Amino acid sequence: MQTVMIVGAGKGGTSIFKIIKETAVLDVKAMVDIDPAAPGLELAKENGILVGSNWRDFMNQNIDIIIEVTGNKQVFVEIREARSKDTVLIPGSVAYLIAKLLKEKEELISNFRNEKNKLDLIFNSTDDGMIVINNQAEITVFNKSAEIMTGIKRKDALGNKIIDVIGESLLPRVLVTRKVESNQEMILGNGLKIITTRIPMLGENNELMGAFSVFKDITEVVSLAEEITDLKEIQTMLQAIIHSSEEAISVVDENGKGLLINPAYTRLTGLEEEEVIGRPATADISEGESVHMKVLQTRRAMRGVSMRVGPKKKDVFVNVAPVIVNGKLKGSVGVIHDVSEIQNLNRELSRARQIIRTLEAKYSFEDIIGTSEEMTIAIEQAKLGAKTPATVLLRGESGTGKELFAHAIHNASDRKYNKFIRVNCAALSESLLESELFGYEEGAFSGAKRGGKRGLFEEADKGSIFLDEIGELTANTQAKLLRVLQEHEITRVGGTKPINIDVRIIAATNINLEKGIANGTFREDLYYRLNRVPIHIPPLRRRKEDIPLLCSRLIQKINQEYGRNVEGVKGEAIKKLIAYHWPGNVRELDNILGRAIIFMSYNETDIEERHIPELVKSKSPAASQEMPGKVEGKPLSQLVEQYEEKMIRQTLQKLNGNKTLTAKTLGLSVRNLYYKIDKYNIANSGMQ
Repeated sequence: MQTVMIVGAGKGGTSIFKIIKETAVLDVKAMVDIDPAAPGLELAKENGILVGSNWRDFMNQNIDIIIEVTGNKQVFVEIREARSKDTVLIPGSVAYLIAKLLKEKEELISNFRNEKNKLDLIFNSTDDGMIVINNQAEITVFNKSAEIMTGIKRKDALGNKIIDVIGESLLPRVLVTRKVESNQEMILGNGLKIITTRIPMLGENNELMGAFSVFKDITEVVSLAEEITDLKEIQTMLQAIIHSSEEAISVVDENGKGLLINPAYTRLTGLEEEEVIGRPATADISEGESVHMKVLQTRRAMRGVSMRVGPKKKDVFVNVAPVIVNGKLKGSVGVIHDVSEIQNLNRELSRARQIIRTLEAKYSFEDIIGTSEEMTIAIEQAKLGAKTPATVLLRGESGTGKELFAHAIHNASDRKYNKFIRVNCAALSESLLESELFGYEEGAFSGAKRGGKRGLFEEADKGSIFLDEIGELTANTQAKLLRVLQEHEITRVGGTKPINIDVRIIAATNINLEKGIANGTFREDLYYRLNRVPIHIPPLRRRKEDIPLLCSRLIQKINQEYGRNVEGVKGEAIKKLIAYHWPGNVRELDNILGRAIIFMSYNETDIEERHIPELVKSKSPAASQEMPGKVEGKPLSQLVEQYEEKMIRQTLQKLNGNKTLTAKTLGLSVRNLYYKIDKYNIANSGMQ
């Protein structure tokens, strides 16, 4: 057995490893990946396979085949140059295809054996006697019912001339005449009266291969006739069911000629039976290709194919499946759906989702894409925060994914089976926001509902509430929110009775709350209540290594929205995206990819550099941090600010970003330091 080394233990390498192990046609000698946490390495260890991080360590292991699954062209070239002339190097995509084919071969062999066993079971379980002879009149098949009716054992019949076994048999005559002899009465040597049908077996070129007979006790013929009557009744019933179905159904034969349509088909397409039955499958198509003909050619079902049918060019989509009987293609059956009905259902579904979207969280941590250090830290902090009832404060620029984190935190908490309500604090006026959050009593204001209204905090009881843009709250609403955090109770607008609630608050903001405290626009006591679990979500420009992964996920989403089949982004296009500074963060990346896909041709599967709109490259962060060589024309205040900015950056860098120690070193309060960091945009542009 040939030995194999798999280079790359990610999803692709793991899949190939599993298939090779299942087929057992190759011996996996080693598995290599630079990532020690790659899933394939652990699986290889469990199977006693050598693992490592450098493929060169295994080149002296007499490896016959190397499968490279890293997708790194440089690695492929290095292996190709380092391998011996007797070692075969296979790209991962080719290896995966070969492995799949080997697996399919094993499955086909297994299926063939199963089918043979089934046929033997059928032959021996049927009440009909069955005898098959070859062209030399020797018995090759002699089933159990034949044993019972003739009184002859199968082992005594197989391989012998039929005349020597059943002297009165007329089956050899069929070898000479090559004619079918149907429903012939006959009396066996034991006196049993049977009715038999003898049929010659002819090959594709009309060569004689043998003959077979099917026979049964004539006393069962009456029962057979009754069964035929029942079958006719079943056929009539099936036809009635098809014709009464509200689904439009079309059936064609193996040549693509129309066999059957139902009234629902006529109502949908406007075509009558005489316009379809016996005519080609293309007769009902006004725009598009015949799915029936494609299915007949491929013998595979096709689903969700859009086209237009009938004289009114009705927009439909069709599902078509082949009809295969005993391995032979007999035709295909199609079910046609009116697109307008589907659109109505989608509108209903969208309305339902709009109702439900405030009651559930849609995303989990698996939906958050990012392997950069800052993003990994943010995710780990969020996971830890999710396990506690503490208030979480999500901080980051607009478009970084704060709401995604809020969803994930709720779904990872013990409140995940309760409500998750989202509120954009900046989208509502003060009076409306207050009544929505805390509810109101009957008569609290003009237009108030009779009986009052529960607020969102009450609705979210035992669940979570996500307060987006928390920095936009007015002073009055901030005071009420502080009471919720301190006392775990709310008072409705116009009410006096406090209502106890158990709600987990997840807040988010893209503004500097410390600056708001300094300016007097945000309460300091509320800040400390909210800031129990602060999580800083990095902007996209500080985690550009995540852009390829983000592109893959966003393209999947856009494909579903636009009905496209784009596979990925080419290397030059990725470089162009990475060179941009992304002021709009992931939301802007989503916009750019969506625009690129919209203007791509439908036959294009990869986003190339020419598809990407023109982007303005980011300026060097150092440009705004250097002390100018010339100071002429600049006021003293500006020069002081430049020097202050430079000192803060240098101190932060020297103290590894420790803001508390930096504030102490510079003689500032922590709050004042945060204000200056925000003023000089130090957190966003990075420390030099």
